[in-house]
Amino acid sequence: MLYPLKFKPILKEKIWGGNKLHKYFGKGSPEMTNCGESWEISGLQDDYSIVSNGFLEGNNIQELIEIYMGDLVGEKVYEKFGDEFPLLIKFIDAQQDLSIQVHPNDELAMEKHNAYGKTEMWYVLDAESDSRLVSGFKRKTNPESFAKILENGNPEDYLNFEKVKKGDLFFIPAGRVHAIGAGILLTEIQQTSDVTYRLYDYNRKDDNGNLRDLHIDLAMKAIDFTVEESYKTNYKSLPNLESRLIHCEHFNTNILEFDKEIIKEYNFIDSFVIYICLDGSFEINCNNEITEVKKGETVLIPAELKSLIINPLPKSVLLEVYYL
Repeated sequence: MLYPLKFKPILKEKIWGGNKLHKYFGKGSPEMTNCGESWEISGLQDDYSIVSNGFLEGNNIQELIEIYMGDLVGEKVYEKFGDEFPLLIKFIDAQQDLSIQVHPNDELAMEKHNAYGKTEMWYVLDAESDSRLVSGFKRKTNPESFAKILENGNPEDYLNFEKVKKGDLFFIPAGRVHAIGAGILLTEIQQTSDVTYRLYDYNRKDDNGNLRDLHIDLAMKAIDFTVEESYKTNYKSLPNLESRLIHCEHFNTNILEFDKEIIKEYNFIDSFVIYICLDGSFEINCNNEITEVKKGETVLIPAELKSLIINPLPKSVLLEVYYL
């Protein structure tokens, strides 16, 4: 029988990265001073997550799906995605501002890259007092006008900036212009896709002294120019109860702050479940086998496991993610 699966983090050094992933979660080493991302669960080719616990240790996630199919991911998920895991889970540390960017939807990404699009969500884990991020537009514009604005320099006058703090939540559907700002640590839940169109990058240069590529033409095809009244998602978290954060066609995410034993039943879904431990630690009791999960760890609960118990040690905060 399958069991709760942990994976080795895939660490990504970035020009804008810092050292908070090590400081907060013990990922990597102190010498990695520009570690921008930790891919916690990934089904992307060349970046398959590898199991780090139990008898399946050393196997990658694609191999597991090939063998266990619907028992691992859910029958409906397997019918739709086959051997490809549909979600990518990350921690991101932005020591500097990330580029202004946009992701295509499924239709455009499939047409141009034979890949899925990228809808995502951000849950802020920590932020400096003056940290801010970009989500959407604050002023109306159109593809022709915005392309000219980008040609002439910084587009900030048209973008919606949000000051952020720990616990803030943002949903970033495909097509929404966005950027994570300096001083922000967050967890990102997204479709399995690595297709990004850069619009503006502060004239930064890569390690070879070259300006990083921009993708203006493709971005103009991807951008949703709608101006929304609000871009931050409001939610209420109640102790020892699941609280809904984001429910969309690509993923469903709840938050659970708990200080007592919780019995989890998943007969209502045909999907894997992912736990992301944001604070504290907890134990998963599944078939009388115990798996401890610490702050910064991510665990995949196979779809065939429909009943388990989680015990806080002595309290914990987690995100609960599933597909259907």
